[in-house]
Amino acid sequence: MAQTKSLAKQASAQQVAAAKVARPAASRSDGQAETAPRGSTAVLFDRLEIFRFDPQARIALIRQGIPASVVGRLSSSMGMSKELLLGSLGLSRATISRKEKDDTTLSKDESERVLGVASLIGKVQTMVEQSGDPDRFDAARWLADWLGQPLPALGGATPASYMDTFEGQKLVGELLSMSQSGAYA
Repeated sequence: MAQTKSLAKQASAQQVAAAKVARPAASRSDGQAETAPRGSTAVLFDRLEIFRFDPQARIALIRQGIPASVVGRLSSSMGMSKELLLGSLGLSRATISRKEKDDTTLSKDESERVLGVASLIGKVQTMVEQSGDPDRFDAARWLADWLGQPLPALGGATPASYMDTFEGQKLVGELLSMSQSGAYA
């Protein structure tokens, strides 16, 4: 038991160190790359800037594992029950609860699915910023609502039902992009 807690603390320290190394790029108004402030993975998720990270930073986050506690914060920011979020991601409630209790990180696969949702929130926020006035717009809550709506492009299925795979998340992201351009209504 003591060894497990020691390993968890060691993993947490490594995770914070890795998050400081994985400096995500954000774009500046002059077109130059900019690195986001350094900090823990949990802080970075709270700021929902994952979408703007360069691919290497996202890969580093996936490889090091995202803290299990991020799932609860993500579901809360989306106004979505944790059970619904876990179900749409195909994640086990018992496993995630155990990892939260033990203060450990998610596996690469689990991290990638959670990162995908955070990235979609960032994508929606970016789309709104590019298209109009983002004041008072809550991208996380809008996405949660949209994920639950049946779409003709998905044969009447909900986007949430596609969130359990990388390819499904990619398809959902493409549908969001097409809706911004007016290619699909």
